[in-house]
Amino acid sequence: MTTVIERKWHTTAEVAEMLGFGLSKTKMLVLTGEIRSVRIGRSRRILPAWVDEYVNRCATAAEEWSP
Repeated sequence: MTTVIERKWHTTAEVAEMLGFGLSKTKMLVLTGEIRSVRIGRSRRILPAWVDEYVNRCATAAEEWSP
């Protein structure tokens, strides 16, 4: 039996890829707090739930502004 270990954290670069954003834009979203992150040593890590949280906020905002 093979055990698959699911990643618990994502790097900023991985999140950029997931969202289809550039690395600079993603880093700015992290630095402004729009995407939550935690600093571990010199690295930033982002929980998958925090990525979902950001996407849901964007989707809700789009729904509120659509005619």
